Amino acid sequence: MTDFTPFEDLLRGHAGLLEDTAHDRWVRAQSLFAEKAYREAAVLLAELLEDSTDVGHELTDARLLLARSLYHSAQLNGAIRVATELLEHDPNEPYAHLLVGRSLQRQGKPDEAQPHMRLAELLGGYTA
Repeated sequence: MTDFTPFEDLLRGHAGLLEDTAHDRWVRAQSLFAEKAYREAAVLLAELLEDSTDVGHELTDARLLLARSLYHSAQLNGAIRVATELLEHDPNEPYAHLLVGRSLQRQGKPDEAQPHMRLAELLGGYTA
């Protein structure tokens, strides 16, 4: 049994002040991404997704931000892997197609990128 002071017990019940909740980590990851700390955001998002018990569409936003963070930090294989996993759950996610396509382009694979770029444009209006 952990011994907490009455004040610590009170804090534990309010807004996760003594705990690092999934929401806290999500907000921090968004902030890191906004500050262009892409590598740090990717690490935090990967941990968040690994620790998550949610499945399917609930984590689409976190997966998409992870893929974006990996892309912007030039971890292109990781960006492709995460975006492809996202597409397995939602094949009509235009930004995931865009990330796969642009990552493949940056790797010098324009022929492989082309179908993803077309789908990104058709599904979401994203152009190369």
